[in-house]
Amino acid sequence: MVENLNKNVFLVKEHVGAFKAANNFDVYDPETGEISMLCREDRLGFLTRLLRFTEYKRYTPFDIQITTSDGRKVVRITRGVAFLRSFVSVFDDSGARLGGFQQKLLSVGGKFEVQDENGRALCTLVGKWTGWNFRFEAGGRELAHVTKKWAGAGKELFTSADNYVLQISDEVPPNSKLRQLILAAVMCIDMVLKE
Repeated sequence: MVENLNKNVFLVKEHVGAFKAANNFDVYDPETGEISMLCREDRLGFLTRLLRFTEYKRYTPFDIQITTSDGRKVVRITRGVAFLRSFVSVFDDSGARLGGFQQKLLSVGGKFEVQDENGRALCTLVGKWTGWNFRFEAGGRELAHVTKKWAGAGKELFTSADNYVLQISDEVPPNSKLRQLILAAVMCIDMVLKE
């Protein structure tokens, strides 16, 4: 596993543009203000690009790569075409399946289950329909939190609505594959729940 994931706070900034079909993010280290990871969606087909500019955007497939700033693979996130709910797969740096997410039907505010490679639930991502506030929960404990509010040292990096902070609890041990799955899930919130 990549050591960049052993930190507990990540600042995520989405690339914005007028005619942007791909989802691209930079992940910053709040202690240094430097980019620690890159999230890129480089493998978009022509039809998918076209559909991204329509009301069907949230149903389009995606294939996202997260790498360190020096190019080492962290995780790959894929989804086929989605109709009623999304099924997302996550793969580690060697291409082995780590697990994935399964969107819950009829949830208020958005909800999906984070699963291991065998489909067993590890935690649940729960959101509020009134805003951009999400929690990863397991057994009544909060394992991670995602929000658009940030008052830390990297505050100046976050001036638009397309930026947010991920805070992982100390309860999630370093080098745990759950850290990879949580980071991957955060990159999917916009595409699966908020588009």
